[in-house]
Amino acid sequence: MTTGALALGPNLLSASTPQKKSNRPEVSKRIFKSEAVEAEIIKIKRDIGDPEIGWLFENCYPNTLDTTVHFSQINGEADSFIITGDIDAMWLRDSTAQVWPYLHLVNQDPQLKKLFIGVINRQAKCILIDPYANAFNFGPTGSEWKTDLTEMKPELHERKWEIDSLCYPIRLSYHYWKKTGDIVPFNPQWLKAAKTIVKTFEEQQRKTDKGPYHFMRQTEKQTDTVCGAGYGNPVKPNGLICSTFRPSDDATTFLYLIPSNYFALISLRQMAELVASVYNNASFAAQCNSLANSVEKGLKEYALASHLNYGKVLAFEIDGFGNRLYMDDANVPSLLGMPYLGSIKPNDETYLNTRKFVLSKDNPWFFEGKVASGIGGPHVGADMIWPMSIIMRAMTSTNDQEIKQCLRWLKNTHAGTGFMHETFHKDNAENFTRTWFAWANTLFGELILKIHQERKHILNSVL
Repeated sequence: MTTGALALGPNLLSASTPQKKSNRPEVSKRIFKSEAVEAEIIKIKRDIGDPEIGWLFENCYPNTLDTTVHFSQINGEADSFIITGDIDAMWLRDSTAQVWPYLHLVNQDPQLKKLFIGVINRQAKCILIDPYANAFNFGPTGSEWKTDLTEMKPELHERKWEIDSLCYPIRLSYHYWKKTGDIVPFNPQWLKAAKTIVKTFEEQQRKTDKGPYHFMRQTEKQTDTVCGAGYGNPVKPNGLICSTFRPSDDATTFLYLIPSNYFALISLRQMAELVASVYNNASFAAQCNSLANSVEKGLKEYALASHLNYGKVLAFEIDGFGNRLYMDDANVPSLLGMPYLGSIKPNDETYLNTRKFVLSKDNPWFFEGKVASGIGGPHVGADMIWPMSIIMRAMTSTNDQEIKQCLRWLKNTHAGTGFMHETFHKDNAENFTRTWFAWANTLFGELILKIHQERKHILNSVL
């Protein structure tokens, strides 16, 4: 992780400059090219009235393609290894999120379609190596985390069990299939990976035992290791799935992580539909739906709580014994971002109550400062706001003024770099972490696309 501001060089101009040179790599150095994406950039940028927002969009939206894609053919099949940015490894979560904003263009560009097939193929391969791992190497090269007290393999970069790591590949596969009707990626390897996902989810319901996964790390950072001899705090089985880590890669306090269980619920429904249609596998579809029913029942009985100040809200984590954690984290799935993933309706009364809570000072990880307001998390620490949380706030908002304010914060906190960062300090945006974080960059591009489609008038003016 890199912390600190970039010095302003000849290609990093001040925020007051009306016209700026693109901060994208030179054309010859862009590692994956899509004509459809390039055309989209031109089309959208034409409708953006604010030069700074237009410049950020041009830099950020293609960042995944420009800098993180390693595409090849392996034994005649497409393979796409997507690094996360300044960490040379592929996260199952990040790789889905990084290519997601290009999905609507996949039928317009054969090369882009191959890229998506390659990501689906690579994710299935990774899941079959180890469904409990969150991040993978390109090959069996080992890792800086090879001494973690868990069952490490040389293909793994990191082995933190997170529910969302298996949900995101389902999301990508399902929506690729719905968008294209193409069944090329849905081979025996994919079905085997899908069955491995369900098996892993069932193991982590912990109905009879703690399951096979455990993790500890020799570290000074508490959230990088797991209590209870690597199994986490005790839980009382209730149909929900245990997640030892959050999508931030921080250890959970209570293992039933509510936003991730909602994500699992919708992912299992999607997988049931896909396998029933593509594979004509009614029995496995029924298994997916049965597990989804169990998770849904657990959420209905345990996820809701009565907050002292906000009424009926969703807890962030629970343990089944009655203990609840009231907070939200910037990383997605989050409570704030549930409508984005289709887990809940944006006008749902419980969600609106929860939203008020997580965007208030009653959320211990919500920060208001001189340059912005937003959600952070334990991963980087107090007073550090994640641009991702500001993006997600705008993504899930139905209020023009709130969306505009989010865009202003994003516009004014990139520290002259033209890109989104992992975090920045609430009072000083030049104090930031990670200069190259492709998920946040591409997510910003996705936000602009959404606003362009639904509320173009917001983009037409200078913010």
